[in-house]
Amino acid sequence: MCKCRRGAVVVAISGLLLPFAWLAHAAQGAPAPQALLWYQGAKLTQPAVALLQAMEDAADWGLDSRDYGAAGILSDSRAADSPQRREAVDRALSGAALRFILHLHEGRVDPHKAGFDVPPRPLAFDAPSLLAKLAETSDTRGTLAAAEPPFQHYALLKAQLAVYRRLAGEPGLTRLPAVRGRPLAAADRYTGAPALRALLVAIGDLPAAQQAADTDLTLDPPLIQALQRFQFRHGLKQDGVIGRQTYAALTTPLAHRVWQIELTLERWRWLPALNAPTVIVNVPQFRLFAFDAASDRESQMLTMNVIVGQPYRRTPTFAADMKFLIFRPYWDVPYSIMSGEMLPGIRARRDYLAAHNFEIVGADGTVTQDPTAQQIAALAAGRLRVRQRPGAENALGLVKFMFPNRYDVYLHGTPAQALFAQSRRTFSHGCIRVSDPVALAEYVLRHSGNDWPRGWIEAAMQGTETLRVPLSQWISVRVVYGTAVASEAGRIYFFDDVYGNDARLAQLLKR
Repeated sequence: MCKCRRGAVVVAISGLLLPFAWLAHAAQGAPAPQALLWYQGAKLTQPAVALLQAMEDAADWGLDSRDYGAAGILSDSRAADSPQRREAVDRALSGAALRFILHLHEGRVDPHKAGFDVPPRPLAFDAPSLLAKLAETSDTRGTLAAAEPPFQHYALLKAQLAVYRRLAGEPGLTRLPAVRGRPLAAADRYTGAPALRALLVAIGDLPAAQQAADTDLTLDPPLIQALQRFQFRHGLKQDGVIGRQTYAALTTPLAHRVWQIELTLERWRWLPALNAPTVIVNVPQFRLFAFDAASDRESQMLTMNVIVGQPYRRTPTFAADMKFLIFRPYWDVPYSIMSGEMLPGIRARRDYLAAHNFEIVGADGTVTQDPTAQQIAALAAGRLRVRQRPGAENALGLVKFMFPNRYDVYLHGTPAQALFAQSRRTFSHGCIRVSDPVALAEYVLRHSGNDWPRGWIEAAMQGTETLRVPLSQWISVRVVYGTAVASEAGRIYFFDDVYGNDARLAQLLKR
Protein backbone atom coordinates (compact mmCIF):
# COMPACT_ATOMS: atom_id res chain seq x y z
CA MET A 1 0.00 0.00 0.00
CA CYS A 2 1.34 3.42 -0.94
CA LYS A 3 -0.41 6.52 0.32
CA CYS A 4 -0.12 10.25 -0.26
CA ARG A 5 0.03 11.75 3.22
CA ARG A 6 -1.45 14.89 4.74
CA GLY A 7 -4.80 14.92 3.02
CA ALA A 8 -3.72 13.91 -0.47
CA VAL A 9 -5.56 11.27 -2.47
CA VAL A 10 -4.93 7.70 -1.29
CA VAL A 11 -3.89 5.23 -3.98
CA ALA A 12 -3.73 1.53 -3.16
CA ILE A 13 -1.04 -0.32 -5.10
CA SER A 14 -1.36 -3.85 -3.81
CA GLY A 15 -4.43 -5.74 -4.97
CA LEU A 16 -5.23 -3.58 -8.00
CA LEU A 17 -7.59 -5.29 -10.42
CA LEU A 18 -6.25 -3.16 -13.30
CA PRO A 19 -2.62 -2.39 -14.17
CA PHE A 20 -1.40 0.89 -12.70
CA ALA A 21 -0.91 2.09 -16.28
CA TRP A 22 -4.65 2.59 -16.45
CA LEU A 23 -4.64 4.84 -13.39
CA ALA A 24 -1.78 7.00 -14.71
CA HIS A 25 -3.46 7.50 -18.08
CA ALA A 26 -6.86 8.02 -16.48
CA ALA A 27 -5.37 10.88 -14.45
CA GLN A 28 -4.92 12.70 -17.75
CA GLY A 29 -8.42 11.90 -18.93
CA ALA A 30 -7.29 9.29 -21.47
CA PRO A 31 -9.09 5.99 -22.02
CA ALA A 32 -7.65 2.83 -20.52
CA PRO A 33 -4.56 1.83 -22.54
CA GLN A 34 -4.31 -1.41 -24.47
CA ALA A 35 -0.65 -1.85 -23.58
CA LEU A 36 1.23 -1.84 -20.30
CA LEU A 37 2.85 1.38 -19.14
CA TRP A 38 6.43 0.17 -18.89
CA TYR A 39 6.62 -2.45 -21.64
CA GLN A 40 7.06 -2.40 -25.38
CA GLY A 41 6.22 -5.87 -26.45
CA ALA A 42 8.06 -8.27 -24.16
CA LYS A 43 10.77 -5.81 -23.12
CA LEU A 44 10.91 -2.95 -20.66
CA THR A 45 10.96 0.46 -22.31
CA GLN A 46 14.00 2.72 -22.06
CA PRO A 47 12.12 5.11 -19.69
CA ALA A 48 11.37 2.10 -17.45
CA VAL A 49 15.05 1.11 -17.35
CA ALA A 50 16.07 4.71 -16.65
CA LEU A 51 13.51 5.00 -13.84
CA LEU A 52 14.71 1.74 -12.27
CA GLN A 53 18.27 3.10 -12.38
CA ALA A 54 17.14 6.35 -10.73
CA MET A 55 15.49 4.40 -7.91
CA GLU A 56 18.64 2.30 -7.53
CA ASP A 57 20.53 5.61 -7.23
CA ALA A 58 18.08 6.96 -4.62
CA ALA A 59 21.01 7.88 -2.37
CA ASP A 60 21.69 10.79 -4.74
CA TRP A 61 18.53 12.39 -3.33
CA GLY A 62 19.24 11.35 0.25
CA LEU A 63 16.78 8.44 0.03
CA ASP A 64 17.25 4.68 0.53
CA SER A 65 17.19 2.49 -2.58
CA ARG A 66 16.00 -0.45 -0.47
CA ASP A 67 12.62 1.28 -0.16
CA TYR A 68 11.91 0.74 -3.86
CA GLY A 69 13.29 -2.70 -4.75
CA ALA A 70 14.46 -1.66 -8.21
CA ALA A 71 16.98 -4.48 -8.52
CA GLY A 72 14.31 -7.07 -7.74
CA ILE A 73 11.87 -5.54 -10.22
CA LEU A 74 14.54 -5.59 -12.93
CA SER A 75 15.32 -9.22 -12.14
CA ASP A 76 11.64 -10.13 -12.26
CA SER A 77 11.30 -8.40 -15.62
CA ARG A 78 13.95 -10.66 -17.13
CA ALA A 79 12.00 -13.71 -16.02
CA ALA A 80 8.60 -12.33 -17.10
CA ASP A 81 7.80 -14.78 -19.91
CA SER A 82 4.02 -14.35 -19.96
CA PRO A 83 1.54 -11.46 -20.19
CA GLN A 84 0.45 -12.10 -16.63
CA ARG A 85 4.00 -11.89 -15.26
CA ARG A 86 4.74 -8.76 -17.28
CA GLU A 87 1.58 -7.20 -15.91
CA ALA A 88 2.77 -7.98 -12.38
CA VAL A 89 6.15 -6.35 -13.09
CA ASP A 90 4.41 -3.34 -14.64
CA ARG A 91 2.25 -2.96 -11.55
CA ALA A 92 5.23 -3.37 -9.19
CA LEU A 93 7.27 -0.78 -11.07
CA SER A 94 4.40 1.72 -10.97
CA GLY A 95 3.92 1.18 -7.26
CA ALA A 96 7.63 1.59 -6.49
CA ALA A 97 7.85 4.65 -8.75
CA LEU A 98 4.88 6.31 -7.06
CA ARG A 99 6.44 5.65 -3.67
CA PHE A 100 9.69 7.20 -4.92
CA ILE A 101 7.85 10.26 -6.29
CA LEU A 102 5.98 10.82 -3.03
CA HIS A 103 9.13 10.42 -0.95
CA LEU A 104 10.81 13.06 -3.11
CA HIS A 105 7.83 15.38 -2.80
CA GLU A 106 6.85 15.18 0.86
CA GLY A 107 9.34 12.92 2.60
CA ARG A 108 9.22 9.46 4.09
CA VAL A 109 8.06 10.39 7.60
CA ASP A 110 4.95 12.21 8.77
CA PRO A 111 6.43 15.48 10.13
CA HIS A 112 4.05 15.45 13.10
CA LYS A 113 5.56 12.15 14.28
CA ALA A 114 8.97 13.84 14.16
CA GLY A 115 7.73 16.79 16.23
CA PHE A 116 7.17 19.34 13.43
CA ASP A 117 3.76 20.94 13.77
CA VAL A 118 3.13 21.98 10.16
CA PRO A 119 -0.29 22.55 8.55
CA PRO A 120 -1.50 20.22 5.77
CA ARG A 121 -0.27 20.98 2.29
CA PRO A 122 -2.66 22.07 -0.45
CA LEU A 123 -3.82 19.18 -2.64
CA ALA A 124 -1.98 20.43 -5.72
CA PHE A 125 0.53 17.70 -6.48
CA ASP A 126 -0.55 15.15 -9.11
CA ALA A 127 1.71 12.14 -8.63
CA PRO A 128 -0.08 9.87 -11.18
CA SER A 129 0.36 12.48 -13.93
CA LEU A 130 4.06 12.75 -13.14
CA LEU A 131 4.25 8.96 -13.30
CA ALA A 132 2.73 9.04 -16.78
CA LYS A 133 5.31 11.62 -17.89
CA LEU A 134 8.13 9.42 -16.59
CA ALA A 135 6.85 6.61 -18.80
CA GLU A 136 7.29 8.78 -21.89
CA THR A 137 10.49 10.74 -21.30
CA SER A 138 14.19 10.14 -21.74
CA ASP A 139 14.93 12.84 -19.12
CA THR A 140 14.09 10.86 -16.00
CA ARG A 141 15.98 13.01 -13.49
CA GLY A 142 14.74 16.25 -15.00
CA THR A 143 11.17 15.02 -14.79
CA LEU A 144 11.60 13.84 -11.20
CA ALA A 145 12.73 17.37 -10.28
CA ALA A 146 9.06 18.44 -10.50
CA ALA A 147 8.42 16.36 -7.38
CA GLU A 148 11.23 17.91 -5.35
CA PRO A 149 10.96 20.93 -3.04
CA PRO A 150 11.19 24.20 -5.02
CA PHE A 151 13.77 25.74 -2.69
CA GLN A 152 17.21 26.84 -3.82
CA HIS A 153 18.79 25.79 -0.53
CA TYR A 154 17.37 22.29 -0.90
CA ALA A 155 19.12 22.03 -4.27
CA LEU A 156 22.35 23.45 -2.83
CA LEU A 157 22.28 20.93 0.01
CA LYS A 158 21.57 18.06 -2.37
CA ALA A 159 24.64 19.05 -4.38
CA GLN A 160 26.74 18.95 -1.21
CA LEU A 161 25.42 15.47 -0.50
CA ALA A 162 27.30 14.15 -3.52
CA VAL A 163 30.49 15.89 -2.37
CA TYR A 164 30.31 14.52 1.17
CA ARG A 165 29.33 11.04 0.05
CA ARG A 166 32.55 10.97 -1.97
CA LEU A 167 34.56 12.31 0.99
CA ALA A 168 32.99 9.72 3.30
CA GLY A 169 34.60 7.08 1.09
CA GLU A 170 37.93 8.13 2.62
CA PRO A 171 37.34 7.40 6.34
CA GLY A 172 40.98 8.03 7.16
CA LEU A 173 40.54 11.76 6.57
CA THR A 174 39.11 12.37 10.04
CA ARG A 175 41.50 10.08 11.94
CA LEU A 176 43.68 12.61 13.72
CA PRO A 177 46.08 11.93 16.61
CA ALA A 178 44.67 12.79 20.02
CA VAL A 179 45.41 16.19 21.52
CA ARG A 180 46.89 15.52 24.93
CA GLY A 181 47.29 18.08 27.68
CA ARG A 182 46.37 21.69 26.97
CA PRO A 183 44.57 22.80 23.77
CA LEU A 184 46.81 23.51 20.81
CA ALA A 185 47.16 27.05 19.49
CA ALA A 186 49.14 28.97 16.86
CA ALA A 187 52.83 28.01 16.55
CA ASP A 188 52.36 24.83 18.63
CA ARG A 189 53.68 21.53 17.31
CA TYR A 190 51.15 18.77 16.59
CA THR A 191 52.05 15.38 15.16
CA GLY A 192 48.73 15.37 13.34
CA ALA A 193 49.38 18.66 11.52
CA PRO A 194 49.95 17.01 8.08
CA ALA A 195 46.79 14.92 8.44
CA LEU A 196 44.88 17.99 9.63
CA ARG A 197 46.03 19.91 6.56
CA ALA A 198 44.90 17.07 4.30
CA LEU A 199 41.47 17.08 5.92
CA LEU A 200 41.02 20.84 5.69
CA VAL A 201 42.10 20.84 2.04
CA ALA A 202 39.64 18.03 1.24
CA ILE A 203 36.68 19.84 2.82
CA GLY A 204 37.61 23.21 1.36
CA ASP A 205 38.78 25.19 4.39
CA LEU A 206 42.48 25.27 3.39
CA PRO A 207 43.48 26.21 -0.17
CA ALA A 208 45.70 23.49 -1.60
CA ALA A 209 48.28 26.11 -2.56
CA GLN A 210 48.74 26.94 1.14
CA GLN A 211 49.32 23.34 2.21
CA ALA A 212 52.74 23.02 3.85
CA ALA A 213 55.09 20.07 3.50
CA ASP A 214 54.07 16.81 5.11
CA THR A 215 57.02 17.11 7.47
CA ASP A 216 55.86 20.45 8.93
CA LEU A 217 54.34 19.76 12.35
CA THR A 218 53.75 23.41 13.24
CA LEU A 219 50.33 25.03 13.44
CA ASP A 220 51.33 27.81 11.04
CA PRO A 221 49.19 30.89 10.15
CA PRO A 222 47.50 29.36 7.05
CA LEU A 223 46.52 26.30 9.10
CA ILE A 224 45.17 28.46 11.94
CA GLN A 225 43.10 30.50 9.46
CA ALA A 226 41.74 27.29 7.94
CA LEU A 227 40.84 26.06 11.44
CA GLN A 228 38.92 29.29 12.04
CA ARG A 229 36.99 28.78 8.80
CA PHE A 230 36.21 25.22 9.90
CA GLN A 231 35.07 26.45 13.31
CA PHE A 232 32.80 29.06 11.72
CA ARG A 233 31.16 26.42 9.51
CA HIS A 234 30.54 24.17 12.52
CA GLY A 235 29.09 26.76 14.89
CA LEU A 236 32.18 26.87 17.10
CA LYS A 237 34.14 29.71 18.68
CA GLN A 238 36.52 30.96 15.98
CA ASP A 239 39.72 31.06 18.03
CA GLY A 240 41.92 28.81 15.87
CA VAL A 241 42.57 26.61 18.90
CA ILE A 242 42.24 22.82 18.84
CA GLY A 243 40.32 22.28 22.04
CA ARG A 244 37.88 19.55 23.00
CA GLN A 245 34.93 20.77 20.91
CA THR A 246 36.99 21.58 17.82
CA TYR A 247 38.81 18.24 17.98
CA ALA A 248 35.48 16.42 18.31
CA ALA A 249 34.14 18.24 15.22
CA LEU A 250 37.34 17.57 13.23
CA THR A 251 37.21 13.86 13.99
CA THR A 252 33.49 13.40 13.38
CA PRO A 253 33.28 10.79 10.58
CA LEU A 254 32.25 12.33 7.27
CA ALA A 255 29.66 9.56 6.98
CA HIS A 256 27.96 11.28 9.93
CA ARG A 257 27.93 14.53 7.93
CA VAL A 258 26.25 12.64 5.07
CA TRP A 259 23.64 11.48 7.58
CA GLN A 260 23.03 15.06 8.73
CA ILE A 261 22.53 16.19 5.13
CA GLU A 262 20.08 13.37 4.43
CA LEU A 263 18.01 14.17 7.52
CA THR A 264 17.89 17.87 6.66
CA LEU A 265 16.82 17.09 3.08
CA GLU A 266 13.98 15.04 4.56
CA ARG A 267 12.86 18.05 6.58
CA TRP A 268 13.03 20.35 3.54
CA ARG A 269 10.45 18.06 1.90
CA TRP A 270 7.97 18.72 4.69
CA LEU A 271 7.84 22.47 4.06
CA PRO A 272 5.03 24.05 2.05
CA ALA A 273 6.06 26.55 -0.63
CA LEU A 274 7.32 29.88 0.63
CA ASN A 275 4.97 32.84 0.77
CA ALA A 276 6.15 36.42 0.83
CA PRO A 277 6.90 37.55 3.44
CA THR A 278 8.23 34.64 5.52
CA VAL A 279 10.39 34.43 8.65
CA ILE A 280 12.30 31.19 9.27
CA VAL A 281 14.21 30.32 12.44
CA ASN A 282 16.60 27.36 12.26
CA VAL A 283 16.93 26.22 15.86
CA PRO A 284 20.31 24.36 15.83
CA GLN A 285 21.85 27.16 13.75
CA PHE A 286 20.62 29.82 16.23
CA ARG A 287 19.78 31.98 13.21
CA LEU A 288 16.77 33.84 11.80
CA PHE A 289 16.11 34.45 8.10
CA ALA A 290 13.44 36.88 6.83
CA PHE A 291 12.62 36.74 3.11
CA ASP A 292 11.66 39.70 0.96
CA ALA A 293 10.17 37.54 -1.81
CA ALA A 294 8.73 34.07 -2.32
CA SER A 295 12.21 32.62 -2.79
CA ASP A 296 15.16 31.74 -0.57
CA ARG A 297 17.79 33.86 -2.31
CA GLU A 298 20.38 35.02 0.21
CA SER A 299 20.52 38.51 -1.32
CA GLN A 300 16.85 38.94 -0.40
CA MET A 301 17.17 37.91 3.24
CA LEU A 302 17.41 39.74 6.53
CA THR A 303 19.46 37.53 8.86
CA MET A 304 20.30 37.72 12.55
CA ASN A 305 21.37 35.58 15.47
CA VAL A 306 18.82 34.22 17.91
CA ILE A 307 18.71 32.53 21.29
CA VAL A 308 16.49 29.44 21.65
CA GLY A 309 15.26 27.23 24.45
CA GLN A 310 17.42 25.24 26.80
CA PRO A 311 17.53 21.47 26.18
CA TYR A 312 15.04 20.93 29.00
CA ARG A 313 12.81 23.83 27.78
CA ARG A 314 13.00 23.23 24.07
CA THR A 315 11.82 25.63 21.42
CA PRO A 316 9.21 23.66 19.41
CA THR A 317 9.29 23.36 15.62
CA PHE A 318 6.05 24.58 14.07
CA ALA A 319 4.45 27.02 11.64
CA ALA A 320 2.13 29.94 12.46
CA ASP A 321 1.17 33.42 11.23
CA MET A 322 2.49 36.59 12.83
CA LYS A 323 -0.52 38.85 13.42
CA PHE A 324 0.63 41.74 15.62
CA LEU A 325 3.54 43.40 17.44
CA ILE A 326 3.64 44.77 20.97
CA PHE A 327 6.02 47.60 21.78
CA ARG A 328 7.08 47.91 25.43
CA PRO A 329 5.39 44.65 26.43
CA TYR A 330 4.62 43.36 29.86
CA TRP A 331 6.01 39.91 30.60
CA ASP A 332 3.38 37.66 32.13
CA VAL A 333 5.54 35.12 33.90
CA PRO A 334 4.41 31.54 33.25
CA TYR A 335 3.45 29.67 36.40
CA SER A 336 6.19 27.08 35.90
CA ILE A 337 8.89 29.77 35.86
CA MET A 338 7.34 31.74 38.71
CA SER A 339 6.93 28.74 41.00
CA GLY A 340 10.22 27.04 40.10
CA GLU A 341 12.57 30.03 39.82
CA MET A 342 11.03 33.13 41.40
CA LEU A 343 8.96 32.02 44.36
CA PRO A 344 11.95 31.22 46.60
CA GLY A 345 13.27 34.78 46.07
CA ILE A 346 9.84 36.30 46.72
CA ARG A 347 9.63 34.39 50.01
CA ALA A 348 13.18 35.27 51.03
CA ARG A 349 13.30 38.97 50.15
CA ARG A 350 10.57 41.48 50.84
CA ASP A 351 11.89 43.76 48.06
CA TYR A 352 12.45 40.99 45.48
CA LEU A 353 9.57 42.04 43.20
CA ALA A 354 10.37 45.76 43.26
CA ALA A 355 14.10 45.12 42.68
CA HIS A 356 13.33 43.28 39.44
CA ASN A 357 10.40 45.48 38.34
CA PHE A 358 7.87 42.67 38.91
CA GLU A 359 4.39 43.02 40.33
CA ILE A 360 1.64 40.69 41.50
CA VAL A 361 -1.62 41.01 39.60
CA GLY A 362 -4.88 40.08 41.32
CA ALA A 363 -8.01 38.71 39.71
CA ASP A 364 -9.57 42.18 40.03
CA GLY A 365 -6.60 43.85 38.30
CA THR A 366 -5.00 45.25 41.47
CA VAL A 367 -1.20 45.21 41.57
CA THR A 368 1.35 45.13 44.37
CA GLN A 369 5.10 44.79 44.81
CA ASP A 370 4.91 44.16 48.55
CA PRO A 371 3.02 40.87 48.92
CA THR A 372 1.50 39.55 52.10
CA ALA A 373 1.94 35.98 53.26
CA GLN A 374 -1.57 35.25 51.99
CA GLN A 375 -0.73 36.64 48.55
CA ILE A 376 2.43 34.56 48.38
CA ALA A 377 0.37 31.48 49.22
CA ALA A 378 -2.08 32.43 46.46
CA LEU A 379 0.83 32.77 44.04
CA ALA A 380 2.05 29.30 44.94
CA ALA A 381 -1.46 27.94 44.36
CA GLY A 382 -1.73 29.67 40.99
CA ARG A 383 -4.56 32.01 42.03
CA LEU A 384 -2.45 35.13 41.44
CA ARG A 385 0.10 35.86 38.74
CA VAL A 386 3.34 37.80 38.38
CA ARG A 387 4.24 40.12 35.54
CA GLN A 388 7.23 42.30 34.75
CA ARG A 389 6.64 45.93 33.86
CA PRO A 390 7.80 47.29 30.49
CA GLY A 391 11.26 48.81 30.25
CA ALA A 392 14.87 48.23 29.41
CA GLU A 393 15.17 45.41 31.97
CA ASN A 394 12.06 43.55 30.82
CA ALA A 395 12.93 39.98 29.86
CA LEU A 396 11.13 40.43 26.51
CA GLY A 397 13.10 43.53 25.61
CA LEU A 398 11.22 46.43 24.06
CA VAL A 399 9.19 44.60 21.40
CA LYS A 400 7.68 41.17 20.91
CA PHE A 401 6.38 39.63 17.70
CA MET A 402 3.18 37.64 18.17
CA PHE A 403 2.15 34.62 16.09
CA PRO A 404 -0.52 32.89 18.20
CA ASN A 405 0.25 29.20 18.72
CA ARG A 406 -0.51 26.44 21.18
CA TYR A 407 3.03 26.52 22.55
CA ASP A 408 2.83 30.19 23.63
CA VAL A 409 6.17 30.79 21.90
CA TYR A 410 7.02 34.06 20.18
CA LEU A 411 9.95 36.23 19.02
CA HIS A 412 11.13 39.07 21.23
CA GLY A 413 14.07 41.24 22.20
CA THR A 414 16.19 40.81 25.32
CA PRO A 415 18.29 42.94 27.65
CA ALA A 416 20.86 40.10 27.82
CA GLN A 417 22.70 41.09 24.64
CA ALA A 418 26.00 39.59 25.83
CA LEU A 419 24.60 36.07 25.33
CA PHE A 420 24.62 36.55 21.55
CA ALA A 421 28.43 36.36 21.66
CA GLN A 422 28.16 32.69 22.65
CA SER A 423 28.43 30.09 19.88
CA ARG A 424 25.85 27.75 21.47
CA ARG A 425 22.83 29.88 22.32
CA THR A 426 20.39 27.67 24.24
CA PHE A 427 19.47 29.99 27.09
CA SER A 428 15.73 30.76 26.89
CA HIS A 429 12.66 29.11 28.38
CA GLY A 430 11.44 28.24 24.87
CA CYS A 431 10.74 31.59 23.23
CA ILE A 432 13.12 32.99 20.63
CA ARG A 433 15.19 36.07 21.48
CA VAL A 434 16.37 38.11 18.50
CA SER A 435 19.64 40.06 18.36
CA ASP A 436 18.29 43.00 16.31
CA PRO A 437 14.64 43.63 17.20
CA VAL A 438 14.63 47.05 15.51
CA ALA A 439 15.64 45.55 12.15
CA LEU A 440 13.08 42.77 12.50
CA ALA A 441 10.35 45.29 13.38
CA GLU A 442 11.31 47.31 10.30
CA TYR A 443 11.04 44.18 8.14
CA VAL A 444 7.71 43.10 9.64
CA LEU A 445 6.07 46.51 9.39
CA ARG A 446 7.41 47.13 5.87
CA HIS A 447 5.98 43.84 4.59
CA SER A 448 2.66 43.94 6.40
CA GLY A 449 1.10 47.15 5.14
CA ASN A 450 2.24 49.10 8.23
CA ASP A 451 5.41 50.70 6.83
CA TRP A 452 6.95 52.63 9.74
CA PRO A 453 10.17 54.69 9.52
CA ARG A 454 12.92 53.45 11.81
CA GLY A 455 12.51 56.57 13.92
CA TRP A 456 8.89 55.66 14.70
CA ILE A 457 9.93 52.18 15.75
CA GLU A 458 12.65 53.46 18.06
CA ALA A 459 10.25 56.04 19.52
CA ALA A 460 7.68 53.32 20.24
CA MET A 461 10.33 51.19 21.93
CA GLN A 462 11.60 54.07 24.07
CA GLY A 463 8.19 55.60 24.85
CA THR A 464 6.11 55.34 27.97
CA GLU A 465 3.10 53.33 26.77
CA THR A 466 2.55 49.73 25.76
CA LEU A 467 1.47 49.75 22.11
CA ARG A 468 -0.13 46.90 20.19
CA VAL A 469 0.19 47.13 16.37
CA PRO A 470 -1.99 44.74 14.32
CA LEU A 471 -0.53 43.70 10.97
CA SER A 472 -2.60 44.37 7.87
CA GLN A 473 -0.88 41.44 6.15
CA TRP A 474 0.06 38.45 8.26
CA ILE A 475 3.60 37.08 8.03
CA SER A 476 4.35 33.37 7.86
CA VAL A 477 6.68 32.15 10.61
CA ARG A 478 8.34 28.74 10.47
CA VAL A 479 10.50 27.40 13.26
CA VAL A 480 12.53 24.59 11.72
CA TYR A 481 15.35 22.22 12.62
CA GLY A 482 18.23 21.51 10.23
CA THR A 483 21.75 20.53 11.27
CA ALA A 484 23.17 20.94 7.75
CA VAL A 485 22.81 24.11 5.68
CA ALA A 486 24.37 24.92 2.29
CA SER A 487 25.04 28.44 1.04
CA GLU A 488 25.06 30.04 -2.38
CA ALA A 489 28.81 30.56 -1.97
CA GLY A 490 29.32 26.80 -2.16
CA ARG A 491 29.94 26.29 1.56
CA ILE A 492 28.17 23.91 3.90
CA TYR A 493 27.57 24.43 7.60
CA PHE A 494 27.01 21.75 10.22
CA PHE A 495 25.48 22.24 13.67
CA ASP A 496 25.09 20.16 16.81
CA ASP A 497 21.89 18.17 17.28
CA VAL A 498 21.08 20.30 20.34
CA TYR A 499 17.73 18.63 21.08
CA GLY A 500 18.39 15.12 19.75
CA ASN A 501 15.89 15.63 16.91
CA ASP A 502 18.22 14.11 14.32
CA ALA A 503 18.46 10.93 16.34
CA ARG A 504 14.68 10.88 16.74
CA LEU A 505 14.09 11.29 12.99
CA ALA A 506 16.64 8.59 12.19
CA GLN A 507 14.76 6.14 14.39
CA LEU A 508 11.50 6.97 12.63
CA LEU A 509 13.13 6.38 9.25
CA LYS A 510 14.43 3.00 10.38
CA ARG A 511 10.89 1.93 11.23
